Amino acid sequence: MQNQRTSPRAPIIAVAEITEVATGTHLAARTSDLSRTGCYIDTLNPMQSKTVVKVSLRHEGEQLELPGRIVYVSPRLGMGVRFDEDLHPQQVVVLERWLTKALPLD
Repeated sequence: MQNQRTSPRAPIIAVAEITEVATGTHLAARTSDLSRTGCYIDTLNPMQSKTVVKVSLRHEGEQLELPGRIVYVSPRLGMGVRFDEDLHPQQVVVLERWLTKALPLD
């Protein structure tokens, strides 16, 4: 698979709840990495590629809800989520704070 990532990913483990927008189906999982544009969700039962989701993340006492879409699936391992491009500025602030703490300075 070709790497299409546009933002550096950080090894951030956050509690995640993924909700399929069309059906309301919930999935409890965790992230293994996170970036400004998406994350990887560790789960034995990933949703289908192209599914529109809401991702609720809890990390270091903060919660963040982000709209996104499943962009790839690794059966029985997890799924890659790409966040929508039009995130609210406050969502970006929280993401950037988490990433700044996790990524080493150049």
